[in-house]
Formats: sequence, structure tokens, C-alpha cells
Amino acid sequence: MANLVNSIMLSCRKATELIEKEQLVGLSFGERMQLKTHKMMCDACRNYEKQSVFIESILKKLPDKPGEELKTEAEFKKNIKEKINKS
Repeated sequence: MANLVNSIMLSCRKATELIEKEQLVGLSFGERMQLKTHKMMCDACRNYEKQSVFIESILKKLPDKPGEELKTEAEFKKNIKEKINKS
């Protein structure tokens, strides 16, 4: 019985790994079910997923062209803030 519970219940660490994996390559059926079960009980992981999806959407909007590379961390932060304000 303990093995069954352990296979169903994820740690928050594993759940966050699956959240990131889901955005990059997708999850198997079993992984999706484990993550869904975990998120039903864990506010922190639900919030983490919302924030991760938001950050990923902002990063996708940043320029990919080599000529448009950002030179400093301050410029990078300024650019992100501008894009957030435009959204």
C-alpha cells in the first residue's frame, strides 16, 4: 500500500520537474495524472506552474536575432518590464 501511495504522490521537487518537462517535451499519461493529483492538493505547485508558464511566455517574446542581443543585465530587466507592461 505504501508503494502505491508513493507512486501516486509526488514530492514538490518532482512536481516542479514535471511542470518544466511538460512545457518542453510533454508528459506521459502517468506523469500527467501524478502531476494533476499533486496540484489538486498543493497550492505552492499550482502557483509555481502559473508563474513558470508566464515566464516562459515572456521569454518566447524576447528577440532571437543576434543583432538584437541585450548587452547588460539592467537592459535585460528593463526589456522584460517593458514587455510585461505592454501585455
